[in-house]
Amino acid sequence: MATQTTCVLSGEFIDEYLNDDQRNYRLGPGIRRCADRVVAYKTGVLHCNPITQLCWVDCPQKRYQPVKGEHVIGVIASKIQGGDVYKVDIGASSHAMLNYLSFEGVTKRNRPNIQLGDVVYAELSVANKDMDSELVCVNTAGKSEGRGLMTGGLLFHTSLNLARKILDIDCVLLKTLGAAIPFEIAVGVNGRVWLNVEGTLQMIAVMNTILACEYRNNNEITAMVKQLNHALMTSS
Repeated sequence: MATQTTCVLSGEFIDEYLNDDQRNYRLGPGIRRCADRVVAYKTGVLHCNPITQLCWVDCPQKRYQPVKGEHVIGVIASKIQGGDVYKVDIGASSHAMLNYLSFEGVTKRNRPNIQLGDVVYAELSVANKDMDSELVCVNTAGKSEGRGLMTGGLLFHTSLNLARKILDIDCVLLKTLGAAIPFEIAVGVNGRVWLNVEGTLQMIAVMNTILACEYRNNNEITAMVKQLNHALMTSS
């Protein structure tokens, strides 16, 4: 069974590290199927998330590789096909496509007000190395559930490893930060974070705290958030 300390090498068959349930999980970055075997094509730490039912290899890399079902944050780069489809920069080797009908409550007469440079939080509905990736801002029931255009706030970049760490159910960062400071946040696995906090000083403080968490454990993160809260209370 895969644990947080299961390290794999590129080209290694990893079936022996997966239990019966994990063998049915979707394969994320760093893993692919070879005939009836599962093989790693990157060197790193093997992770298996029972909530999203996804297995992937966590390794240092700068460019995001799209995976179907993952949530990403992108920036509207251009319009094509008369404005019906938008090209979105998600930090991958090519832009992803986003149709204006992929938003909640949108019809041909009621179009969303999308401008170049807008930030969007979306899910990858198509991710194939031979095709353009496609994004949607609704689930199968047509509900946004937090997806869509992100207004206001601040967009900043993190490493891919930090983005996945923040989203991990065992990471205490967002929980401890939320208990200290009210904020809104959306984290894309492509290494982009949208943050909205009242006050410039608080915004910068929360952003720097998030960026400083990459190589800290939960105890160190909790202590750092306490120090942040104390500093903000002293300065106010």
